[in-house]
Amino acid sequence: MKIFVSRSVKETEELGRRIGEKLVGGDVVALSGDLGAGKTTLTRGIALGVGVEDDVFSPTFTLVHEHKGRVPFYHIDLYRITSEEEASLAGIEEYLRGDGITVIEWAERAVGLLPEDRVEMELTFRGGEEREIRIKSSSERLARVLESVTENADTCD
Repeated sequence: MKIFVSRSVKETEELGRRIGEKLVGGDVVALSGDLGAGKTTLTRGIALGVGVEDDVFSPTFTLVHEHKGRVPFYHIDLYRITSEEEASLAGIEEYLRGDGITVIEWAERAVGLLPEDRVEMELTFRGGEEREIRIKSSSERLARVLESVTENADTCD
């Protein structure tokens, strides 16, 4: 696990951009953290790294936003979902097994539906604009990607 310290919205977005540049179709990023912790900012950065040119904002009421980048980019927000069953009925699993890159906010609400090989990122307030971002993956390939992205970043182990 890597712990990244972001001191601004710009740094959070930049971390996301660097991660997005390295992701490939089929990759899933599971985000968790309190309301306002920076999940959408991080997602916006990942989308930039994937080549998405649209505005990226939270799909809280529509559940999923689909964007075009170098591969399809799916932004899912489970804030209004109360159970894995509800998430399954909403059809999120088809995005998790597709050819695009999927980023899920509030992923802890459907953790049993997520693929085992995924990136997990937990955002926590540290005060002011500072955020602590815990990053891990059980996938060897994704762990190498995360290592390459964070090796020169402001991390603490």
